[in-house]
Formats: sequence, structure tokens, C-alpha cells
Amino acid sequence: MPPRTLRLLCCSLLTLCFIVSICLFGTSAGPVYSGLTAHEWGTFTSVAGPDGQAVEWSPLTGSTDLPSFVEQFQKGGYKLGLRGTVRMETPVLYFYAPAEETVSVQVSFSKGVITEWYPHASRVGPGTALHDGTLYQGQPDGSIAWDSVALSPSLAADFPQEASSDRYYAARATTSTPLRVHTLTGEQHEKFLFYRGVSVFPVPISATLMPAGAVCAENRGNFTFPSIILFERSGEKVGYRIGGGLPNDPGNPGILPASSKTTGQAASLALDPPELTATVDSLARDLEGILVAQGLYQNEAQAMVQTWRDSWFEEGSRLLYIVPPEFVNAVLPLTIKPAPIQTTRVFVGRLELVTPATASAVENAFAEHDRATLAKYARFLEPILKTMIENAPSSDKAKEFHDDLNLYYNSQFR
Repeated sequence: MPPRTLRLLCCSLLTLCFIVSICLFGTSAGPVYSGLTAHEWGTFTSVAGPDGQAVEWSPLTGSTDLPSFVEQFQKGGYKLGLRGTVRMETPVLYFYAPAEETVSVQVSFSKGVITEWYPHASRVGPGTALHDGTLYQGQPDGSIAWDSVALSPSLAADFPQEASSDRYYAARATTSTPLRVHTLTGEQHEKFLFYRGVSVFPVPISATLMPAGAVCAENRGNFTFPSIILFERSGEKVGYRIGGGLPNDPGNPGILPASSKTTGQAASLALDPPELTATVDSLARDLEGILVAQGLYQNEAQAMVQTWRDSWFEEGSRLLYIVPPEFVNAVLPLTIKPAPIQTTRVFVGRLELVTPATASAVENAFAEHDRATLAKYARFLEPILKTMIENAPSSDKAKEFHDDLNLYYNSQFR
């Protein structure tokens, strides 16, 4: 074969291979925006009962800590009647885009309902009315969707603001790309997508009180917990103990969102009570480092800790733990289209503990009509009192705590 003919054949073959490769890669890979990244953080809050597992409570009691422009499901009319085992607090979803882009976002919430959000969402489900017990009656999973979110690096920082000092605004202290959503009344601008909710999904960790103040954390799922912190505060005295990771037990198939049953022997980690010689600032720094290690940017970690500083580090005792990412994705599936090249989700779990010190403080506060002390425990008073009733040393004490519980109910529902 003449050399010229051979060269022509080779060029034709290379061209054909190039065309085929383009077709194959174009159809096999999902749509991805070059350089688009999504980061999200949030909190799952629960209260441990006498057996260490999360109990039912009314997480929406008390005054709201959100600005008035935040939208509410059913305009908040269900608030005192909506009960659950988990309060999903302030997930914020940041985007980082090098150029103008438009994305759609959908979040599903296992055994739960989305209760607050901003900016305006395209759809929020379920569409039926909610009332006490609804979450236990097999309703569809909750969901929220934003069909068209415009990411705009050049958008001016013209975000809604109210005069009150509110933890909502701390989440804006990042370099995330501003976004805008069109509504019937105009555009809404923000630095993130925000939402909250309540659910009854089974919490994958429990915490049992042991002698001498130690706490036994048990892994109730087939997951590995990267970090666990035992925190205690009494007045101005603060202490915390950071435990190593809590691995899963290979013999334990664990809990899934669709079931509350567990089998096998759960892996556990014992944490001695912390000495109250630390500071909130030192814990904030340590926690920021843990969050960065999980994939958040430094300013995101700082924004998260600043947002929840007054709540995570308030009076009482609690476990703070990094929720396993696989569990987050199972109970809170997130879909972004077109897909970012990277999506990082970091959630902190909070499991409130009813220690003897907490029970004693609440008992004395009711006896002395000390509203200031009772306010420190606020929305956790109901599960605290129920645990005190169950652990009461006598029927007379149990009746006294029942009377306190009725007093609490009357103050909330009158």
C-alpha cells in the first residue's frame, strides 16, 4: 500500500475514534458544572431517655429564633402539636460557582416534615395538614424543592436583615456564591439555601448514664462515628471530653430509616465525666478543627460554631457527635441538578442528657419558682421531667414531678 494511502487511512481511523469517544463520554457521564461545589452543614437534636435512646418531645415550643422573612409550613399552626424524636436544625446549603449558573435542588426527609425555609421554595410536602401524632401515622416523607436557583458571583450583598440580633445571620459569614430565587412578589437573595424540620426517624446513637457520672455512648447503626464529645456546663463552669471515633459492629446490621429495630451487640464507648476547667472558646476551636477535618471550609466551620455557640454550649449535659455521612444521606437524600463536581455534607448530632445534676437543678427551680433557671432548659423541660418521673425514688416524688409537668404544659398550651 502506498505511504500516502496509509497515512490517509490512519487519519480517518483516528478521526473515527475521536468521534466515538466523544459520543461515549457524552452519554455515560451525568451533567456536571465545571468547578461547581456544594457544601452543607446542619444539626440533628434529640433527647436521651432513661434507656439512653432518643425519646419523643415537642421541639417547636418556645419563641422562634428565626427572622420573620423565613417561611413556615402551614404558617407554623401545628407548632405545639408536632412531636418527634429529632429536630433538624438549620441545615444551610452553600454553593461555590465560578460563573453564573442555575441549579435545581430537592431534599427528602425520612419520617419527617420540613417546617421552615428560605428563600421561597417551589414545593414543600406533604400537602396534608399536620397535627399531633401525624408523623407516626405512616405519612409520606417530607420534602422541599427549589426548581430554579440562580447562582451569581457578581450579585450584590443585598440580603434581608432585621434589627434583632439573630443566629440566622452568622451563617452568611462565608465566601459562598450569592444566589437568587424568583417569586411572585419579586426576587429573594441569600448566601445559602436554608431549611429546618422535625422527624421520628430512629437516632443511630444512644447515651446511657453510668456510675460516677460516666456516659456510655452506643452505636445503634451500621455506621462509624468520626468524633464524639461529652460536654457539661454548670453556670459559668464548662468541661468537655473528646472521645475517639465510635466504630460500627460488623455483627450489627444496624438501623435504617424505615425501621426502628436493631439486632446484635452495639459497639460502645465509655466517656468519663469532664472536669469543669475548660472554656467555651477552647471547645469552639476544637470543634472547628473537627468540622474542617470532615470537609468544611474554615469559614464554614466558624459560621456553624458561631450559629450554635449559645445553644450547643448552654446549661446542662449533652453528647455532640459527627453524624456519619452515610446516615445523613439515608435520612436526608439531597439531589442537585446538574450535579456539582463535589458535594460535602457535615452534620453535628446533639443528644441531650438528663443527668442527676440536671434533674436536681430543675427540681429546685420548680420548688423555688425560679423562672430564670427553668428558662435555661426551655424546650427540653418536658422530656427532663418525664425522665425524672420514671426515675423517682417514691410515689410522692413522682406525683410532685407530675405536678411540675402539668404546670409546664399549662404554661405552653394556654
